[in-house]
Amino acid sequence: MKNRRKRVEVIIELIKTQNISSQEELARKLLERGYNVTQATLSRDLKMLHTTKVPTDRGTYVYILPDSNSLKDKLLAAGQISMNANYQSGFVSLTISRNIAVIKTRNGYAPGLAYDIDISNCEYILGTIAGANTIFAVMREDLSEAQIREVLGKFVPLKPFIPPF
Repeated sequence: MKNRRKRVEVIIELIKTQNISSQEELARKLLERGYNVTQATLSRDLKMLHTTKVPTDRGTYVYILPDSNSLKDKLLAAGQISMNANYQSGFVSLTISRNIAVIKTRNGYAPGLAYDIDISNCEYILGTIAGANTIFAVMREDLSEAQIREVLGKFVPLKPFIPPF
């Protein structure tokens, strides 16, 4: 039996280089490389690596590692890039109630988008809570609705706001 550290290195390589969509698929690929693991062991390894399953353009899901976007994360945290209309955020809508912004996304997109918002360390955003398709973003209380839209427009493709009255 090969040791855990080497097995985890192979798991990282497989996730980074291939579209792995299930634990069963990952277990088969590990077996091809000489690592016979149980589902429980594989589940522990994936949890230890903080892997996440994200949706693809084809309607399937694949595993990613938290550092798979490390360059983008560093640039976001430094304020050197912002998300724009070309970003595949899965964005659906934005509703604002005082200093709470409710961002709706396609199913599965909210955690990734909330992560991008949080990693940006924007002084106007106090924090986010994400579900599968909804993000609650708590904004500073001194911001107007227009200012909130401007801040969040760096992360989601917003159209200019036209009041309903």
